[in-house]
Amino acid sequence: MRFNSTIEKFAFYNFPVFLFCLIPLFLITGPFLSDLSVSLISVLFLSYCIKKKTFFYFKNIYFYFFSAFWIYLIINTLINNFNLDSLKISLFFFRYGVFVIAIAALLNKDSKFIKYFFYCIFFCFISLIIDGFYQYFLGENIFGWKNHSRTSSFFGEEKILGSYLSRLWPIFFGLSAIIFKEKNKLFFILILVFILSETLIFVSGDRTAFFYINLSAIFVILLSKNLTKLRLLTLFLSILLITIISYFNPTAKERVIDKTLNQINILYKQDNNTDGLYIFSKEHTHHYLTAYKMYLDNKVFGVGVKNFRRFCSDKRYEVSKMSCAPHPHNSYVQILSEIGIIGFLFLIFVFVYFSKYIFKHLLLKFKSKYYFTDFEICILSGVVIYLWPFIPTGNVFSNWINIAMILNLPFLIWSRKSIIT
Repeated sequence: MRFNSTIEKFAFYNFPVFLFCLIPLFLITGPFLSDLSVSLISVLFLSYCIKKKTFFYFKNIYFYFFSAFWIYLIINTLINNFNLDSLKISLFFFRYGVFVIAIAALLNKDSKFIKYFFYCIFFCFISLIIDGFYQYFLGENIFGWKNHSRTSSFFGEEKILGSYLSRLWPIFFGLSAIIFKEKNKLFFILILVFILSETLIFVSGDRTAFFYINLSAIFVILLSKNLTKLRLLTLFLSILLITIISYFNPTAKERVIDKTLNQINILYKQDNNTDGLYIFSKEHTHHYLTAYKMYLDNKVFGVGVKNFRRFCSDKRYEVSKMSCAPHPHNSYVQILSEIGIIGFLFLIFVFVYFSKYIFKHLLLKFKSKYYFTDFEICILSGVVIYLWPFIPTGNVFSNWINIAMILNLPFLIWSRKSIIT
């Protein structure tokens, strides 16, 4: 990237970098500011490319694949149960692909701003840890927001504290590994932050987030070269702290463990229930069965982007009064039911693509060789939690979730390119 003036550098480099570094903070405030940042960065980068006639950034397999998926979403929306909400989601989905390329290009220009992004996450984690534990033990956070059923800190009624921490944890851990190559006082403070943030995910009562953080931990422990001992240490100490907290205050343990076993119907048979085991819960099971009926009736294209909520009460698909929800709470099930087998093939391709290279890395590790760096393994552990099929998930087309997910990709593309070149 080249700039002919100070104004150009500010508009096409400094300002986008500023917005990007603040995204972890913006995600705490909700989807609006973070989505606005992604959109502005995408528009500014496209403006730069048009002005400079530099379109080579988009000539790569990642963007070609994303563009094919984006075009399919638009076609699906136009020909399949058309509505303006679905069209808006499909049309503006393009910004995510441009954003990833834009940040990768900015990193290639000068990667020094990684430190600013890291310290923003660091500040966010410390703030959430202090406020989250304050709310957990005292019943309200520093703003006086009550802890009605689950600890949510600054997220208020949105019970996504655990989701935020678990989704940004892999990036946070990976960046710390490249920024603090030599151990100092701040590094040991970081270890404490890692332990407390893992513990806070548990006490927040977010079962999916707790699974995510442990899945990413196992991934890093098994595949990294130099981070295995550190990740084992943080995991062990966080589990020890969770055990101590659960002994004195069993609220979180009752939700994460006892309630889960109850909902799956393993331990308790309520009202002479003879339905057998459930997939996560009776509600989840009925969501999945409803989505599966939609798929069977619309195998190729599904019922349309974000249309599960419109058709779940249809008698053709309804299983019970618990059938309806804004989405079926599983990414694979949602894609299959809403955008059909064609959309599902895109997801399977991504799953197979990443699995291929992760398996290659694992085979090389047995020979004391490594395909990915430790930093890339951390970032990939953040990707894996989105690709894992057997867990309740959020809405595939949620702005907040998509932004948290795509934050991993520019770092991965930049790191791989740095190795190759």
